[in-house]
Amino acid sequence: MLACSAVANNPDPSLELTTTKGSTRSLDDWATIFHLCLVVLPDRPEATRFIEPIRRIFRQFGDADCRTAIVVPSTAPIAARILGKHEDESLVFVDPDKTLVKSLGLQHLPALVHLRQDTTLVDAAEGWDPDEWQRVADGIARAMKWTSPELRTLRHPPATAGWAVA
Repeated sequence: MLACSAVANNPDPSLELTTTKGSTRSLDDWATIFHLCLVVLPDRPEATRFIEPIRRIFRQFGDADCRTAIVVPSTAPIAARILGKHEDESLVFVDPDKTLVKSLGLQHLPALVHLRQDTTLVDAAEGWDPDEWQRVADGIARAMKWTSPELRTLRHPPATAGWAVA
């Protein structure tokens, strides 16, 4: 097991998140109606490896009562470079000062994070371990009374502990 969720914390609900399109609201505002299913990517070119798992998760939960979003701890141009043509498929937040990442207490990216409507942390998996991400996705599906995406069959990208948050 490569992923670790023991260090994740409840984030500050008042911190502001900005999309790559320039819309800014507090985390609390983004979560007012729905739970949040966040994939936090490293701000590295290697993050492109995780686009297919993200797409699988987001396709499955797209109509569920949760908001799916990608967080890139960098600027909008870096997020656009990482996501390429897939940027417009998802809600994408930028976190150039790593405020959200630090508030969550994440140590390694990528990470799959589930937050309730009150922004409390439900669960998180750090690094890419399909079994750990499946565990978190199954929890989201249970909370949403939805079906879970199958992630254990995704052996590409290879499992990794991820990249340390600088």
